[in-house]
Amino acid sequence: MTEDNAPDELLGMTTEIVSAFVSRNFIAADALPGLVAKIHGALAATRAAPREPEPEPQAPAVSIRRSLTPDAIICLEDGRPFKSLKRHLSIKYGLTPEQYREKWGLPADYPMVAPAYAARRSELAKSIGLGQGGRQTAKAANPGPSLGTQEQPAKPRRGRPPKTVG
Repeated sequence: MTEDNAPDELLGMTTEIVSAFVSRNFIAADALPGLVAKIHGALAATRAAPREPEPEPQAPAVSIRRSLTPDAIICLEDGRPFKSLKRHLSIKYGLTPEQYREKWGLPADYPMVAPAYAARRSELAKSIGLGQGGRQTAKAANPGPSLGTQEQPAKPRRGRPPKTVG
């Protein structure tokens, strides 16, 4: 649309809107000029309204290099430290880790958990034997009796004796 045919186009749109309104609604003849003026003014205002500028890219709260410390990961959105960032991002900003990494230009292997926290959790899992259940053989799990030792007699069961059917 060019500037020289803009008034004609504005007048045409005003005519279409007024005729559609009048065909469906009763309006007094003396109120018609006011309706035309109102609609024309509204259309002219929307045309003259400046367009919203594109939002500037958001700057991170801290530098990407400083966002990763041994004890915490600092959120680039608000600058707060966390041990695990995934839940905070999903609740407060509605972002998945992939969206967060893409927004800030982070590599795909950028952690969402603080390194010290991940190491501590890993040690805990290893100490209680998680992930090792299927790897042990029956002999390693129950070594046979050695030659020099005698077996201990089985301890009697504790508690109430089983019911006898009788």
